Amino acid sequence: MRPRATQYNPSVKMTGAECLLRTLLKNGVNVCFMNPGTSEMQFVAALDRVSGMRPVLGLFEGVCSGAADGYARMTRKPAATLLHLGPGLGNALANFHNARKARSPIVNVVGDHATAHQAFDAPLSADVPAFARTVSDWVRVAGSGSEMGSLATKTVEAALGPPGQVATLIVPADFSWNEAGEVGGAANIASRARATTGDLENAASILRELGPAAAVLIGGETVVDAGLKAAERIAKGSGARLFYDRNTSRSALGRGRFAPQRVAYFPEKAEAQFKGLRHVMLIEAKAPVSFFAYPGRKSTLLPDDCAVTVLAGVAGDGIYALEALADCFPVPKFAFERRDRVHSVHSQESLTTETIGRAIVFHLPEGAIICDEMVSSSEAVVPLLGMANQHDFLPVTGGSIGQGLPLAVGAAVACPDRKVVALEADGSGMYTLQALWTMAREKLNVTVVIFANRRYRILDVEMKRTGAGELGPLANQMLDLGRPDLDWVKLAEGLGVEASRATTTREFDDQFQATLKANGPRLVEAVL
Repeated sequence: MRPRATQYNPSVKMTGAECLLRTLLKNGVNVCFMNPGTSEMQFVAALDRVSGMRPVLGLFEGVCSGAADGYARMTRKPAATLLHLGPGLGNALANFHNARKARSPIVNVVGDHATAHQAFDAPLSADVPAFARTVSDWVRVAGSGSEMGSLATKTVEAALGPPGQVATLIVPADFSWNEAGEVGGAANIASRARATTGDLENAASILRELGPAAAVLIGGETVVDAGLKAAERIAKGSGARLFYDRNTSRSALGRGRFAPQRVAYFPEKAEAQFKGLRHVMLIEAKAPVSFFAYPGRKSTLLPDDCAVTVLAGVAGDGIYALEALADCFPVPKFAFERRDRVHSVHSQESLTTETIGRAIVFHLPEGAIICDEMVSSSEAVVPLLGMANQHDFLPVTGGSIGQGLPLAVGAAVACPDRKVVALEADGSGMYTLQALWTMAREKLNVTVVIFANRRYRILDVEMKRTGAGELGPLANQMLDLGRPDLDWVKLAEGLGVEASRATTTREFDDQFQATLKANGPRLVEAVL
């Protein structure tokens, strides 16, 4: 049993680590995903002297950064991460990249060598600020223990500054063990900018005039119930087309909700979606571009003669802009056509991405959270999700694989009363396999589905699209995940998660249902 934390006594010497911890708690940061080392031991020790922080251990730093992202997407408040020096931060960079693209608020605390030790180029010495700047929009190095409280407050302010960002505070070890100054105050959070009346009236006029030749593209924090209801009114009142950014950090999907078109992944499909548009209004979204460059294709996806107006920037108040714009189109109560529930799969059907998707949609519980890293399998599954019970959908925002399992950890910590379903490709799942151990240790309510095609299947497609030619024997080996085949059942069980393997549709349907009824993490390997 964890020792009872002692109460704060102002007359007792307070270390910088304790001051940092107390300031974070004062500002509502009460979860820390961590993989600490020697330079962070003062913070770790302070956990038993200062009550209120939930520490969650990750066996790899990329699990910590991805979990903090998932937590932020579901709560819109930051968790902390605690990492060890430059190499520890380096291990976390890929999922901090995804978090940055998701505009997730994260308080990233990184330890460094004590100041007197930094001159000796010890083995773990590194340019930690340089590492941090690649994924953080705000980076500070503590200059003394006495400023720990005020710096901690500023870090929270930076993380929560619209639209949300990774804020990194680097703490030399001696400032953690030295005496600190006062605990920091409450963070002062900046407000989101709002569209002016003139901008809204101009936008409404353009939408009325152009109708289906105009579109509204939403992203950021707008693809939730309030935003979707307003978007529905705009579509009905103006006839304009409604889209949402495919990399939006969190989308509310499911039957009974208005469903704007999701911008397609491949440029040909996206260009077809946008064909004929003469004007696009951006609300917490950027003008869409192709995920990659391809020979002979342009990077931008909108028609060349399409005008673009930013009604609410990525740091703007998108919900306000949508609701105010919708008020320009008073319409009677109405409803768009709603999709019927998908039929259950039949046992004689082959196990394919589509039959897996239909089983998931049929059994998905109300209020579930889907963390998507299906990669090539997503094109068959995601279009079906509109027929599922209402749920939240969290995609890979920055394209850096290895996010799905850690994202599920963070979402489950944030929302323990909701079922989290991680839809994971086998190749990308191997990047952060350690997340399963954290799920088991924390008894998180997560169902993991592994799409086991034993191949980097998306690269088969991209090999052709980039004009690299046909796969030769050596090239094929670089995309093949066989010899030996990954055994996800053994991998999961070795990390403490109960697991099963499905090779038929009936097996998958039965096993997936069973995981939803269970408490704690479960994994199903679906062999394609």
